[in-house]
Amino acid sequence: MNGEAAQERGVPKNVIVILLDSLNRHMLGAYGGTEFATPNLDRFAARATRFNRHYTGSLPCMPARHDILCGALDFLWKPWGSVEIWEDAITYELRKAGVVTQLISDHPHLFETGGENFHVDFTAWDYQRGHEGDPWKTRPDPSWTGAPSLFRPPMPYDDSRGYFRGEADFPGPRTMASAAKWIDENAGYHKRFLLFVDEFDPHEPFDTPEPYASMYDPDWDGPKIIWPPYMQGAIAKGVLTEAQARQIRACYGGKLTMIDHWFGKILDAVDRHKLWDDTIFILCTDHGHYLGEKDIWGKPGVPVYETLGHIPLLIAHPGVAPGTCDALTTSVDLFATLADVFGVEVRQKTHGRSLLPLLRGEARDIREWLLTGVWGREVHLVDKRYKYARAPKAANAPLTMLSNRWSTMPTHFLTREQELPLPDDRAYLARMPGSPVPVIRQDWRQGDKVPFWAATKFTGNHLYDLDEDPGETRNLAGAAIEVEFTERLRCIFQELEVPDSQFVRLGLT
Repeated sequence: MNGEAAQERGVPKNVIVILLDSLNRHMLGAYGGTEFATPNLDRFAARATRFNRHYTGSLPCMPARHDILCGALDFLWKPWGSVEIWEDAITYELRKAGVVTQLISDHPHLFETGGENFHVDFTAWDYQRGHEGDPWKTRPDPSWTGAPSLFRPPMPYDDSRGYFRGEADFPGPRTMASAAKWIDENAGYHKRFLLFVDEFDPHEPFDTPEPYASMYDPDWDGPKIIWPPYMQGAIAKGVLTEAQARQIRACYGGKLTMIDHWFGKILDAVDRHKLWDDTIFILCTDHGHYLGEKDIWGKPGVPVYETLGHIPLLIAHPGVAPGTCDALTTSVDLFATLADVFGVEVRQKTHGRSLLPLLRGEARDIREWLLTGVWGREVHLVDKRYKYARAPKAANAPLTMLSNRWSTMPTHFLTREQELPLPDDRAYLARMPGSPVPVIRQDWRQGDKVPFWAATKFTGNHLYDLDEDPGETRNLAGAAIEVEFTERLRCIFQELEVPDSQFVRLGLT
C-alpha cells in the first residue's frame, strides 16, 4: 500500500516516536508508580492507549533499536551491530515514499562502531553531544570546580560534564528542546513526516542539576552517586550500603523527573499545532533498569526479569479514545506499525505485527508469544501467562554470529580484549533466513574468547507464572509444565530458522 492509499483509508498522516532509554514501567504514574513524579508522561498517558503486556525483544540498547527500525529480532544471530548490507531501516523505504524523516538524539551508541548506519537514511539528523560515553571533549572545562562522584573508572562524560552549566545545557533537555523546535518549524509544512526522538535519559549517569539532584534524597550529604554498579547482590555483598542504594535510586528518579519536564515541551508543541488530529504519537523504551529489585543493579548477566523486560508503551491515535490494551506485544511490533501507517515494506524478513488493529478495536490479540533476550545468554519465551528462560545446557557453546558488518559494542571505551573476536579460519558463508545474500558465519567453541556480555554465570532454566507470581519468586523449572515450553521453544526456533548452534547450546536437539 502506498502513502496515498494509506491516507485514503483514514490512516493518520504523521508519526512521532519518543524513545526514552532505560524507562522503568513500574515507576510511571500511568502504570501505578508513586515513587517519582512523572506529570507529563501521565498527561500524555491520559490521552493514549496504555499497553499492559509490552515486552522487550532483542537486548540491550542497539539490538532494541534494530528491532524498532529494522523490524527483525537479531539477538539470536548477533550480539550488537549496525544495519546489515542485506537489510534496510524503515527510513530508507520512507524516503522512497516521500515521507520526511527526522532523527533527534543524544544517544552515543547510534554514532559509534556497532551502531553506525541507523541514522544515514533519515532525511536529516541532529546529534546533541555529551551524554555518557560520547567522546565530545578532549579536556574538562578548566573553570569547572568539581563533578559528581562517578563510581566507576574515567568516562568521556567526565570531560563533558563541566560544559553543562544549567539544566538546559544537559544533553537530555537539549534533545527534547530541539524536538519541540523541529515541530514548531515543520508542522504543517510536509505532506507526511516521521519524527524519531531517541533520548538517552533516564539512562545513567543519573546526573542532574538542582532541584532534581536532591529531590528524592534530600538528607544525602555526600557526592551524588550517579553511576550504578552492574551486579546482582550489591547490598548483600557489601558493595552498596542501604543509604548508597537509596541514593542511586533517588538519582535515577531525579533524572526521570527532569526528562519528564522536558518531555512536556514536546507535548506543548503538539498542542500548539493541533497535531493530535493527524499524528500518531508513540512513547516507548528499549528496556528497563534494575535499581535494587531482587538486589540487582544495572543490567548484569541475569535472566530478563520483569523490571528489565516488561516495558511501558503508550500510543495516542487520532480518533481513538484513551484506554488500555492487554494484548501481548513486543518491540518489533513498533516497526510493523510504522510500516502499516506509511504503507511501506522492507526487503528483509521481519518478525513484527502491526498494532493498528489493536488500537482501533479491530482485534484483541496479534500474537500468542514473543522472544526476548541478550545474545549468548538465556532465550526467553513469553506468552500471555508464563515466562520461560532457557539457559545453556552445559557450557555456553557453540556461540554463532551471522553478519556482513563485523562490528561490536562501542570500542572507544573497551579494550581489544573486551571486544568481539575477529572471524578466523572456521568462518564460512551462510545465509540469513529470508535473504539470498551471503553472510559470514562464525562459530565459537568452549574456551574461545567471547564478548564480555556472554561470559556470565547461569542459574539454570527459569519458568514463572506471571499471573500468579508477578514478582517471579517461584521458579517452576523442573515441573512437568517445562516439557511443554521446551517443545514450544524448539518449534519456534524451527519457524524462525535460527542457527543450529542455538539448538545445541540450549539443549534443544
